[in-house]
Amino acid sequence: METKAVKHCKRRAPAWWLIVALTMLFSADMASACTTILVGKKASADGSVMVSHSDDGYNDARLVYVPAKDHKPGAMRPVYYSHCALDFKPQWGGTISHRLVDGSRAPAYGTKGDPKSVPLGYIPQVAHTYAYFDANYGIMNEHQVSIGECTDKAKVDPEPEPGKRIFYSSELSRVALERSKTAREAVKIMGELIEKYGYYGTGETLLVADAKEGWVMEMCGYDKDGTSGVWVAQRVPDDAFFVAANQFRIREVRTGDPDMMHSANIFQAAQQKGWWKPSDGALDWTKVYGDGEFHHPYYSLRRVWRAQSLVAPSLKLSPWAEGPFTRAYPFAVKPDQKLDVKDIFAIHRDNYEGTEFDLTKGLAAGPFGDPNRFEGGAESLADKEGQLSKVKGEFERPLNIYRCVYAYVNQSRDWLPAAIGGVTWYGPDRPATAVLMPFYAGATGLPKPIQTSDILKLDRGSMWTAFNYVANQAQLKYSFMIKDIQAMREKHESMFFGTQKAQEARALALWNKGDQKAARALLTKHSEQLTQDVLKDWWALSEQLYIRYSDGYLNTPTGIAQPVFYPAWWLKQVGYEQGPTSYSKPVAKQ
Repeated sequence: METKAVKHCKRRAPAWWLIVALTMLFSADMASACTTILVGKKASADGSVMVSHSDDGYNDARLVYVPAKDHKPGAMRPVYYSHCALDFKPQWGGTISHRLVDGSRAPAYGTKGDPKSVPLGYIPQVAHTYAYFDANYGIMNEHQVSIGECTDKAKVDPEPEPGKRIFYSSELSRVALERSKTAREAVKIMGELIEKYGYYGTGETLLVADAKEGWVMEMCGYDKDGTSGVWVAQRVPDDAFFVAANQFRIREVRTGDPDMMHSANIFQAAQQKGWWKPSDGALDWTKVYGDGEFHHPYYSLRRVWRAQSLVAPSLKLSPWAEGPFTRAYPFAVKPDQKLDVKDIFAIHRDNYEGTEFDLTKGLAAGPFGDPNRFEGGAESLADKEGQLSKVKGEFERPLNIYRCVYAYVNQSRDWLPAAIGGVTWYGPDRPATAVLMPFYAGATGLPKPIQTSDILKLDRGSMWTAFNYVANQAQLKYSFMIKDIQAMREKHESMFFGTQKAQEARALALWNKGDQKAARALLTKHSEQLTQDVLKDWWALSEQLYIRYSDGYLNTPTGIAQPVFYPAWWLKQVGYEQGPTSYSKPVAKQ
């Protein structure tokens, strides 16, 4: 028997499910909308090759240590589904907030109570795999092979299927770090896996570097039911800076060029799909296999423009382009000045400050200059039951974005042993409110707070939770709170960078004496201590911000409830002058 309540729910269902479906669709598209950078050794201040990545998808925030292992002959390696490919799919195990559940891969992945990850397939295991840092994508291995990532919009996004398409960039990057000592080797390994075992999911850019050189590798599927994929890789000049932001960046595919590699089927597949023919001229990878920018115009291009303009202002690049496949922004640029880790992370922290797109300005920033612009699209919200809003528009998409779960800059340095020369400068949560902490390639593990996170739980033992908590607080009074955050950030980063050389010199002295174990232990303990210090200070900062800015006031030992009123320009725009200042009805402004 149907009750009135049941009938009422049935009448409302279409509008409700339409809203949910649109929200889920948008969420899936935004899963890994990242920015990634590569700096050649002659473009860096100290001669290191640097790779950075901001993982701008609100999902698993853990940085996990995967130990080196020996494997028996005939062993097989499981290949797992990647949440960041096409959103969470419960049939492949894991949870919506934990990407992998397999304690044999790494102790931190053995989360109790979570459904164990289900392999899409298996590949033959090698006799020995290297240790590496892992997150939603592989980051750096013990030989200082380094990887960064961004998701791209391809023409086709195949679904995973056992026996046909079992690899996405996430597992590709992990296999590469497990098996490679150089960037070229890593690219070739991933290319062979794509061709042999098939590719599913979105288009992808992976930046692959070692202590000598860096490569841009791009990949995608080309047939919904295909059993392979296509890929291309191009070397970044040693004196150059490269950036990608959710759009393919490689253009003409050149055969026989030592600075380019590609899949054997790259031309055949394009012809088969009718996307290109030889008479068109050189195959333009971005245009042939890509499908423009994510979501809206300048979603990708504005970030490319901004990053290139920050490192090479002399180029006087225009922020305006003729279309999604513009040639206005070069594949790579030579920076006006050599770059260091802080320079690269400053790019990731950018909200277009000082430009015509400055997100800390204007009514949308509120009275206190908050650069965060929540996404979702007005069209995904109903203004009436069963009707979608007709409001159309977009906000600028910054390099720093509120839904970033982590960002990092990797350094690979060939004048040091790999265990010391490779370092991941890791920042939890969004870059603008993060602290960069160093973790060395030769470490024997990672601190527990870095390897602990669940977005659905408030865990005071989780580094990500602490930073995300403070970042959300900052949105209440951003222009005030960001100064407190920056002061605490500067305290720690100044110490980390200021003591880097001395710390590495101590490790190198032990290494040169033949005590590699002691050198690794020193670096591991150093990172453990600084992690605990940052975690303690960040929770203390959250309490200080609560007290200092409680109820919209400024509260200090010299005065409680000091008023912090709104700026005049904002008051005018929000109708403050039309408030009850007299007993007469206000006259509406024309």
